[in-house]
Amino acid sequence: MTWLRGLRARLVITFVLVGGLSAVGAAGLTYYVARHNLLSGVQDRLLDDFRYRVLLLSRDVAVPATDEELALLAEDLEVGDRKVYVVRDGAVPSDARVTAELRADVLRRPVLAWQRVTRDGVPYLVAGSRVMLIAGGTPSGITVYLVESLAQAASDETAVLRAAQAAAVPVVLVAVLAGLLAARGVLRPVADLDHAARRLGEGRLETRLPVRGGDELARLAGRFNETAAALERSVGELRELEARSRRFVADVSHELRTPLATATAVTDVLEAGADRLDADAGAAARLVTAEITRLTRLVDDLMEISRFDAGAAVLNLDDVDLGAAVAACLRSRGWSSAVSADLPPDVIVPLDPRRLDVIVANLVGNALRHGTPPVTVRVRATGETVAVGVADHGPGLPADVLPYVFERFYKADAARTRSEGSGLGLAIARENALLHGGDLTVAPGPGAVFTLTLRRTGPPAPHPSEKHP
Repeated sequence: MTWLRGLRARLVITFVLVGGLSAVGAAGLTYYVARHNLLSGVQDRLLDDFRYRVLLLSRDVAVPATDEELALLAEDLEVGDRKVYVVRDGAVPSDARVTAELRADVLRRPVLAWQRVTRDGVPYLVAGSRVMLIAGGTPSGITVYLVESLAQAASDETAVLRAAQAAAVPVVLVAVLAGLLAARGVLRPVADLDHAARRLGEGRLETRLPVRGGDELARLAGRFNETAAALERSVGELRELEARSRRFVADVSHELRTPLATATAVTDVLEAGADRLDADAGAAARLVTAEITRLTRLVDDLMEISRFDAGAAVLNLDDVDLGAAVAACLRSRGWSSAVSADLPPDVIVPLDPRRLDVIVANLVGNALRHGTPPVTVRVRATGETVAVGVADHGPGLPADVLPYVFERFYKADAARTRSEGSGLGLAIARENALLHGGDLTVAPGPGAVFTLTLRRTGPPAPHPSEKHP
């Protein structure tokens, strides 16, 4: 029952509890006061009447009185449904409602004694009084008992209780209505804030909230708008800086291509004649050639990365036999004998052959340079996907390195800062995999195990508003 944890439910429950407790408390207090006053009033009236009638009618009774005189006094004291018993002191009336406790109390006290008893669910007022002689106030030896039904008073008490209960129901309904109205007033701004926060999280930084009134929710909406505006400015500045950085990298890479092409032509001549130079000059020529080659590869990688960042990378799809394409990549680089390949035929996948070649060449080249033989390449087709796995049998990558393998310029071994690679190869390989609608992942083996996953149906068609990051 997750709805009970919602703000609307909590507000309504709070109002109902407060209203209900208030109504129940007021009804209970009203009932207590009315019940006390009702019973006390009836009881006092009956006792006063009984006391007066005993005093009035017992003056003519002779002492000692005969049984006939006692019976006649009892008849005179009875009114309506009232039962009166006149007995000699210490005698037990025939009515079981006159308890032994009351009889003892009557004989012990010179004044009227009473108690309330219930028989068969009906309340009764039972009272007793000794008849005193007027002369000297001495006991006459006669005791009078009264048994009066309080059924009507109990019925009136029940009516008061029902009235109190009935009065509490509208109060609870009003509390529910008040809770719903209060919840609506509170939840509308909260819902607007939730919707605005969701839009902001989706990247719609222009989202703002209307500010109504001057309460806490209005101040919250104002703070949200200020935060959204500051975030929009910050993100705009970051995007502008990122765009400038991308343009800078692309411009620098583009400007370097012409002098690098010239330098490459010169180094080709130097390398061709390095054997005819003395030892130092030949070593210098070979070093310059290697560095120019490395710089050329770095510039090419930077330009490729800049195309991904600008969303300008495109796929030239063709239906390709995946196993044959992987075998061609290995064969063109002379790796066929150094790599153990398991390449089943007729695994046809729509992909860009050039970009697949870049991915496989990078993975296998890394395994050969940094891993331990044997290096294996396997193609597997499962359902709607195909996978190309490249593994070596070296020590593998440390667990703390795995999350950063595909970051740009990241090298697992900090000591290899001057290695042949630029640190962009795996980043470019993964971008190519994502461009195909697939993914490139790494896991510990033994060795390092890289897996390229592609969809057998090809990459999904991009939405017109989407652009590859």
